[in-house]
Amino acid sequence: MSPAKTAPGSAVTQASVALLRDYSLEITARDSDQLEEAAPFIPPGTGISITFLPSEDFSSRIDAAVNVRRLGFVPIPHIPARRLKSAAELDHFLDRLATEAAVDRVFVIAGDTGAPNGPFEDALGLIRTGSLARYGVVHVGIAGYPEGHPAIDSGKLWQALIDKSRLLGELGHEYSIVTQFGFDAAPLLEWAATLRSKGVHVP
Repeated sequence: MSPAKTAPGSAVTQASVALLRDYSLEITARDSDQLEEAAPFIPPGTGISITFLPSEDFSSRIDAAVNVRRLGFVPIPHIPARRLKSAAELDHFLDRLATEAAVDRVFVIAGDTGAPNGPFEDALGLIRTGSLARYGVVHVGIAGYPEGHPAIDSGKLWQALIDKSRLLGELGHEYSIVTQFGFDAAPLLEWAATLRSKGVHVP
C-alpha cells in the first residue's frame, strides 16, 4: 500500500481509527498488577473483561473487578453458567460485584466444563433466572461462533443465539455478541450476514 493511501486523514487511516475506537481488553484475576502498570496508556472508561479461570476463586475475580473500577475502567466479568454450583452462588457473586465494583455489564457463557456443577446447563438458563437485572446488570454480552464450535452443531448454536437474543430483549437488557478469534474474513462476513437476516441487529 502506498504512503499516499495511508496518509493522515485518508479513508484507510480514518477506518483504522474507527475500528480501534472503543476497543476493550481482557485480563485474568492475576493480571491486576499488570493492569495498574498499563493504566496510564489506556483510555479512561475502556471495558476490561475479566475471565473466569478454573484456578481462580470468586473473591479474586471480585477483587479484580474492584481494581478495574478503581483505575477508571469498566469491569466486565465473565459468568460461565456451568461452573456455578447453585442459584444462591450466582446471586452472591452478582451482589458483591454490584456493591463492591458497581458492575453493570457482564459476559454470560455456558462454560466448557463437561457437566454442569449446578443447575445451569447453559447461558440461557442463567439469563432466564432474572438475577442479572435484579443486581443492576444493564448490558449482557453473549457468545457467537462464526467458525462453529467443536462440540455443538451449527443448528443448535444458531437456535441458542436466537433464544438468548429474544429473552434478553424481553427482559429489557441491552446486549451484544462477542465472537471467538477469527483469522479468515469469509466465515466472519457470512456469519454476520446470516445474523442480520435472522433479525438480530445488535453490535
